[in-house]
Amino acid sequence: MSMAATVRSLFGKPYDKVGAVEAAELVEAGAVLLDVREPHEWRAGHAPRARHIPLGDLDRRAVELPAGRRIVTVCRSGARSARAAAILARHGHQVSNLGGGMHAWARADLPVVAKGGRPGRIS
Repeated sequence: MSMAATVRSLFGKPYDKVGAVEAAELVEAGAVLLDVREPHEWRAGHAPRARHIPLGDLDRRAVELPAGRRIVTVCRSGARSARAAAILARHGHQVSNLGGGMHAWARADLPVVAKGGRPGRIS
């Protein structure tokens, strides 16, 4: 192993970072979009096909996520979902983190819905 590869394996992130459009493409191709925000944030607005597991519940609920499918983590801005991505990578999942979170999703003109499919907002 080269020195660069060794450094990456020791200090690199066990997941990659994607933009909103790439995240939407991954979901369309079969990835799971995992929203790790708090319940009140989720209720205000989320991506239509997202699953919701708050970050505080993720360690014990990671078994609910399908093995063998990429997981794309998302929160409001990308910080909590980066922590979630690291947790899921430790559980053996292939993970991407949506940089910029739901704010980036909305800026890319991707849909945000609330309960019942009505238009949502990012809180």
